[in-house]
Amino acid sequence: MASSIQIISHPGPGVFDILMSRMSSGPKKKMVDANFSAVGLVQGKLVDMMLAADIAEKAADVQVYDLKGSCPQHLTMIGIFGDIAAVKAGVDAIRLQEKQAGKKG
Repeated sequence: MASSIQIISHPGPGVFDILMSRMSSGPKKKMVDANFSAVGLVQGKLVDMMLAADIAEKAADVQVYDLKGSCPQHLTMIGIFGDIAAVKAGVDAIRLQEKQAGKKG
């Protein structure tokens, strides 16, 4: 799994608006009342993003959503939402998986 990962603590209103614009309507409804203090952004291949989402959800109390790309980029990215400690735990679990996969290959 090769991915690009960033954590944003206390995303500002502009960042929140960008994230909301990249979500489908279902997650948007959940996010209106959501209380989160951080978002982890993970970008990579679709198969890797599915695995990363599963790893993050199993490792921490986070919500994971697909963040849609736009033409011509077609970026595949997930957002991992939760409190700072939970997002960090989810992202750390993804990084550990990447490190372990790198040792095998």
